[in-house]
Amino acid sequence: MITIISSTNRKDSVSKKLSNIYRDILLEKKVDTELIYLEDLPGDFTETALYDQAGKNEVFNTFRVKMLAAEKMVFIVPEYNGSFPGVLKAFIDGLDFPHTFRDKKAALVGISSGVQGAGLALSHLTDIFNYCGTHVLAQKPKLSRIEENLTENNLSELYHGLLEEQVDKLLAF
Repeated sequence: MITIISSTNRKDSVSKKLSNIYRDILLEKKVDTELIYLEDLPGDFTETALYDQAGKNEVFNTFRVKMLAAEKMVFIVPEYNGSFPGVLKAFIDGLDFPHTFRDKKAALVGISSGVQGAGLALSHLTDIFNYCGTHVLAQKPKLSRIEENLTENNLSELYHGLLEEQVDKLLAF
């Protein structure tokens, strides 16, 4: 089972579209998937599910259970202000540490409107996962100028190929 996390709470996001494309690539390879959309997080989870409130928000607890059960994870990460979305960091902070991440494997895909493809965001996130004891796949596609390479739910041939290549590496990881 591979769990895909659309790493923004923005509604109808590009991250969500890419998460669905990634899932389709995995399904073509007969791999079971679980999708987590951060847009489905409870709006008050930073006040009702973190720190001394851990385990008390029943809706957030469903996310905790899914992430704890994840064997391998794929994070579709948009670039926000030179890094990744704050909601992703808050989500990570609300999960069961260290059990959610320790000795598990993760793949990262960066997306941006600009030319960097969220490279700095992926670097920041890799540092956090390394701290948590997660093994991060070295191949991290950085999909820049995403609007020029995504129409509706169709990704450019180049970018689709990069995701397929990463999937193959992740399955062997």
